[in-house]
Amino acid sequence: MTSPAPSRARLRITHADDGEALIRFDFAPGEAAPLRIPCPLLAGESARESWSAGEITESADTCGAAWAHGEHYALVAISVDEVDGDIAGAAQTAYERLITCVRPSAHPYLLRIWNYFGDINAGDGDGERYRRFCVGRALGVDGMFNDPPPAATAIGGDAEDGPARVQVIALCARQPAVALENPRQTPAWRYPREFGPVSPGFSRGALLDTDTDRPRLLASGTASIVGHVSQHVGDIGAQLRESLANLDSLLAEGEKKCGRRFPLAACETLRVYLRHAADLAVAKAVVAQSRLPAERVLYLRGDVCRRELDVEIEGVFAAE
Repeated sequence: MTSPAPSRARLRITHADDGEALIRFDFAPGEAAPLRIPCPLLAGESARESWSAGEITESADTCGAAWAHGEHYALVAISVDEVDGDIAGAAQTAYERLITCVRPSAHPYLLRIWNYFGDINAGDGDGERYRRFCVGRALGVDGMFNDPPPAATAIGGDAEDGPARVQVIALCARQPAVALENPRQTPAWRYPREFGPVSPGFSRGALLDTDTDRPRLLASGTASIVGHVSQHVGDIGAQLRESLANLDSLLAEGEKKCGRRFPLAACETLRVYLRHAADLAVAKAVVAQSRLPAERVLYLRGDVCRRELDVEIEGVFAAE
């Protein structure tokens, strides 16, 4: 008996402005919106990033929140204003709302999360806003969240008009993803105490749709870190090359998990977050030396959660 043919891919990411997409990330300047990312676009062929996943059956966009459901995937985007600078409280509320929305739904599994908020490195020691965000997130999630945690990114965006806020965007699904860790890096959820009272809650990547003809690998925010130690402080070029080495290692790990290659040339989208816009030329030169397709790379101005680092990357890769 022959095995059934794998089904067609369920997810596709492009830089086209697809009005039917499940998720339409918007990097253009404008009023705050659930899917407008507060990281100015420095370079790239489009100010949009569309995640298409078939027909949308239900959707809404109201009161700082958005959601959309399809057959296999769903989007939930939540924004919560900070009260008197309480980033931990805002993060806790955002994640409580996310969990309440997702778990009883037809798409209860959190696969990929993006977190954006301003002044991510402000404050000293455990008072740093990123560390306080991690505390709030841990208070707002359930036990299922960390078993294993989803792929994720946390970036400091530029200040916007109005109150400071936490913006959380989540890709959810009917079935769980395969969580990935990077052999070159300590799992974030096992970081030592020196990085804060609560470890960051994310996996290094996620494998989706391994039963289809073209699985996807979603790489989390990836920086110049080996083990748990930051590398090449003060050298943006070396940091980006180390980040790309970490990306190569993660893609190889994805191949081990599902038996399919994820080449850099099959990148559907890659975001390069730069702390300093003046580093754009160096970043573009480093990326040009890789096998990444230049037309699928977006360069954004955003703050990395480790204050000593100046660049972070994330992306989506299709299997060969």
